[in-house]
Amino acid sequence: MSVTQANATTSSTCWSCRAATAGQHFCPACGKIQPLPRETDYFAFFGLPRKLHLETAELEKRFHRLSWKLHPDNFVRAGEYERDLSLDRASQLNDAYRALRDPISRVEYLLAREGMRKEGENKQQAPPELLEEVFELNESLDELRSARQAGGDGNAMAALRSRLEAEQRNFEERLREVDADLDGVFSQWDAAIDAGAGEAARKKLMIRMNELLNRRSYIRNLVANVQRELGEA
Repeated sequence: MSVTQANATTSSTCWSCRAATAGQHFCPACGKIQPLPRETDYFAFFGLPRKLHLETAELEKRFHRLSWKLHPDNFVRAGEYERDLSLDRASQLNDAYRALRDPISRVEYLLAREGMRKEGENKQQAPPELLEEVFELNESLDELRSARQAGGDGNAMAALRSRLEAEQRNFEERLREVDADLDGVFSQWDAAIDAGAGEAARKKLMIRMNELLNRRSYIRNLVANVQRELGEA
């Protein structure tokens, strides 16, 4: 039986002794390593609720414990199927840890899992309330590029740099505001999970988080563009 076949056949019984496993990493009856049920997400992989405020120390502790248990070196004398399972699970463990250890990648993973976020979707659309500031920033960037190409004098370049640095600080503050808003919605999401909120309530929060992530991505790109241009000036 291949790893793929085992994943496709069952999510609740051991492939070896047929005992109930309830999606655990190892069979509670015979101790054999088990394939992940298809429905298992990265939160369940670590035995965690689907919350967005996670204790980093607890996540790291679970990661290291599973790393030791699932490491392929523990299965060198096992059969081929178990060795393949170990390799598969160790890879999934690393992917899960990378996704959940950072709050932004964590919420992006959650939204992608729920079909609420697609890579690149709406990320380059300027928030309407920032249009005027973005326009002014782009004008400043164009002036800096033109001055650089024309070999502008030092005073003019210094003035342009000073203006751009001020605009950069403004957008960095906007970025901090978005992160604070996200953190607030994370708390609402966690409270909704604790309360067993219905799909409509959860979807409303996911829509808001997706909007904030798009805003965050756009502003981060602006800040990165300014840093790049200032670095070349």
